[in-house]
Amino acid sequence: MSLLQITSLLIVLAGAFGAVNYLFLRLPSAIGILIVALAASLVALAVDAAFPALGIADQARGLVSSIDFSEALLDGMLGLLLFAGALHVKIEDLRAEWRVVALMATIGVGLSTAIIGVGFSWITGMPLLIALVFGAIVTPTDPVAVLGVLRAANLRKSLETKIAGESLFNDGVAYVVFLILIGLVFTGDQSHGEGGLGDAAILFVQEAFGGALLGAVLGFLTFRVMRRIDDPSLEVLLTLGLAFGGYELAIALHVSAPIMAVVAGLLIGHTGPKGGMSEQTRSYVDAFWKLIDEILNAVLFLLIGVEVFAVAFTGDVLLTGAAAIALALLARLVAVSVPILMLRPFREFSDGVIPIMTWGGLKGGISVALALSLPEGEWKPVILGATYLVVVFSIIVQGLTVGTLARRLTDAP
Repeated sequence: MSLLQITSLLIVLAGAFGAVNYLFLRLPSAIGILIVALAASLVALAVDAAFPALGIADQARGLVSSIDFSEALLDGMLGLLLFAGALHVKIEDLRAEWRVVALMATIGVGLSTAIIGVGFSWITGMPLLIALVFGAIVTPTDPVAVLGVLRAANLRKSLETKIAGESLFNDGVAYVVFLILIGLVFTGDQSHGEGGLGDAAILFVQEAFGGALLGAVLGFLTFRVMRRIDDPSLEVLLTLGLAFGGYELAIALHVSAPIMAVVAGLLIGHTGPKGGMSEQTRSYVDAFWKLIDEILNAVLFLLIGVEVFAVAFTGDVLLTGAAAIALALLARLVAVSVPILMLRPFREFSDGVIPIMTWGGLKGGISVALALSLPEGEWKPVILGATYLVVVFSIIVQGLTVGTLARRLTDAP
């Protein structure tokens, strides 16, 4: 199938599954699409098992394998999703929570990767470095799909900012950690990790801070151009060019493209209302990026649902996945608790912040994409199966219950 045919099919299926969810399930849009897509995939597998001569599973597997999920997300959708998410996070709110966000996106990511890696190595007998790669894969959080649920729970703004800000930055940091670990494990790839931990530390600084610097420079330059223009359609086009072009430029310069997208989005979202955009332009930009965010999330969660065809489920993989879910939750609890306990003597936190942020730390498409991007090897099927189960459990179970948990713990109406 051509790229246009694949794109058309995904849009049609996302719309159809979204309509099914709206008419019958009434779940949050992205989560509902994932459930419908997953259910349709499982029905197809069941029909194939009952009537193997039809070859339904093989055809579906061939179609799914023709879509490079990792490339589509990591080199395409991720930049737009992060830019759109950052655009609607106010720097004033983030500044008040920057210590928590910074600690969770650095120390928290490190602790989570280490706990999951050590635990997964002990559970499976996997070499520690490879298990740490798995830790980096399932550490990034993606609470975008549940932010609407959290807002409906009438939470304090500070808690919303912590969840949104931490997720935006820990995606980028965890991706850098993943690249470093991949370079250390698979010595055939000399582009990352060569020279051991010293060069890995240098690479981390280059990727993370280089991405932030590039995002700030490009965002500022775009803002300066937008100040001289009063054309809503053109200014929307400039923001789209910043998200697309900046992401590809970051990849070419070997700095963190996700962090670039986050910083650029934060800067445009902050400076736009302060002289860079008219009120009409601001409404255009907000509406455009909200639509982009919703469409891409629908397609992304559809893809997660149909990726079940790419996973080889065996009894061992199912048991390992169940253990990985518990391990991921434990690691998330530690990654949230340690930064908050470090800061608690110096500031107050809202009621239930640790359990809400632990349960609200959803895993998403980036974890599946990273697992699929691994080189073929003995442990890839185990990592891919466990990752998929962690992500599906996180989105469906945690995503559908975190709002209720938040309301109970904060006594919200």
